[in-house]
Amino acid sequence: CCTMGEEHYLELCESPVQFEHASNVNNVFFDEANKQVFAVRSGGATGVVVKGPEDKSSVAFRMDDKGEVKCIKFSIGNKILAVQRTSKSVDFINFIPDYPHTEFTQECKTKNASVLGFCWTNWNEIVFITDQGIEFYQVFPDKRSLKLLKSQSINVNWYQYCPETAVILLSTTVQGNILQPFAFRNGTMSKMSKFEIELPVVPKPAKLSLSERDIAMATIYGQLFVMYLKHHSRTANSPSAEVVLYHLPREGACKKSHVLKLNTTGKFALNIVDNLVVVHHQSSQVRYTYSVYGGLSVSVAHSPKYFNNVCVYSSSWSVFQPDIIISASEGVGDRSVVKLPPTVNLLQDKGKLMDFLLRRRDCKMVILSVCSQILEGGEKGSLPVVATVFDKLNQVYKEYLEAEQTYTVAMESGPSRGSAAQKRPVRTQAVIDQSDMYTHVLSSFTERKGVSHKFIIAVLMEYIRSLNQFQITVQHYLYELVIKTLVQHNLFYMLHQFLQYHVLSDSKPLACLLLSLESTYPPAHQLSLDMLKRLSTANDEIVEVLLSKQQVLGALRFIRSVGGHDNVSARKFLDAAQQTGDQMLFYTVFRSFQQRNQRLRGSPNFNPGEHCEEHVVHFKQLFGDQALMKPSTV
Repeated sequence: CCTMGEEHYLELCESPVQFEHASNVNNVFFDEANKQVFAVRSGGATGVVVKGPEDKSSVAFRMDDKGEVKCIKFSIGNKILAVQRTSKSVDFINFIPDYPHTEFTQECKTKNASVLGFCWTNWNEIVFITDQGIEFYQVFPDKRSLKLLKSQSINVNWYQYCPETAVILLSTTVQGNILQPFAFRNGTMSKMSKFEIELPVVPKPAKLSLSERDIAMATIYGQLFVMYLKHHSRTANSPSAEVVLYHLPREGACKKSHVLKLNTTGKFALNIVDNLVVVHHQSSQVRYTYSVYGGLSVSVAHSPKYFNNVCVYSSSWSVFQPDIIISASEGVGDRSVVKLPPTVNLLQDKGKLMDFLLRRRDCKMVILSVCSQILEGGEKGSLPVVATVFDKLNQVYKEYLEAEQTYTVAMESGPSRGSAAQKRPVRTQAVIDQSDMYTHVLSSFTERKGVSHKFIIAVLMEYIRSLNQFQITVQHYLYELVIKTLVQHNLFYMLHQFLQYHVLSDSKPLACLLLSLESTYPPAHQLSLDMLKRLSTANDEIVEVLLSKQQVLGALRFIRSVGGHDNVSARKFLDAAQQTGDQMLFYTVFRSFQQRNQRLRGSPNFNPGEHCEEHVVHFKQLFGDQALMKPSTV
């Protein structure tokens, strides 16, 4: 159990939605699974307006008025509508094209039970929650009927549902603080380990019971948590409220994991925004935001958003997971999102700041901006910070590359019997690759005025060190950036050392860059050739380099040394020899290829396909017909 640490300021913004004018609405419902708001209006026929997070998911329709609507939800994908009007049954309407739209009804199986509500766990699977247990059904829309798959008897006070994990949480016992979760997956229902919520201690003979309003379920970093708003009595040593988080694994016991101190009292509500726990305080209209990873507590002084002069922080608010607040009486909804740029100044510890940012949804450009700001901050003591940041970024980068490689291998080997289908890893914005760093940070950093070249080179080499540490292949353009920076500052001795001790890895693009530096730094020519030779796959490039320098005999000796003389183009070498204007060099090269032809084909003559006719004419002009090699006779 840990208490969150130092408080900082974080900016949240809202996305208000007006779903229907309040005077025309009898009831408002929110469907967590489909993230839809239902505005229901009665009178003659029941009119329903459904609005989702996007306009395209908004629909409007009418139903026969058969009584007050207690609950209404679409199945996943808006295929089947379920409507509860009584405490004994649930009505269904098909929204699948070409299926009958006539309503059909399912009564709960348990005698004398009252239906508290229902949850869709799949497009055709639904759970009835009653005060005496749960009933798990499969819906057959074509037959307009339901089949009971499984049921469980248990006294129920209230329930909560988490659609991301398909887990239903039931409150049991008199005090309501013994919670029994059930998990649903592919037509099966599993009973998970029950657990107890620790209620505040109150003076005898008073007794507390656990209220549904003080419990919320949500997934944080892919893990299911039960959040409890714990209100201490005024006589307690610590009267302020707190949020207690219980980690609920699919298998194993539920354990208390975090305690978030609120330092105030009153009416609260809980949301999850981008894996952050957001606590809404109604009376002060302040939001407290917590990151349960790394112990960061963020307090937000929130000025409430108004929509048509209506604030969602009203006495009639309803809060739904993960990030919705609705003022039912006013007909206004609000969806919170995190604005990351203001968080850059939250923490002086850039390592902790990077931990925070890497776990946010839209983080890439903010992370790159932080990297630029760190480098702009000057040299004093910043290199260890730079190293820490690079390592954190490259750890995430490496994890993604490994996941991609695993996926590729699995796809190439084909599906194995009994194994689940391999999912392609999702590239989140937290993956900052070498191209991102080069484009948005390093290339502009090397061009900055007033920064010592030693610090620039140190930063570049620190990034390369970090990549090597995580066994990530360094892209050639990063080495090129190092070389250009060294040349720009005439640090040729350092360039020579980097190449001699293989600090800069061999590559063809790097060898070509070295060649281009020959006029500025003559030893670069030999350094390039040495690099190409080490590559062993760059024979053609080495030949081209030597020929371009008119080192024709050197190119010929090299191609013989690697066993490629029999396959090279004679015309390429003869062209190069002729361009030198050295007659004896041309004679030597020409005779060398005549000897090759004799050895391979039994004749010194060139084949028509070799296109050496002009070189034969040139040879005759220089040395006469008699100088041509004659075919040998056996």
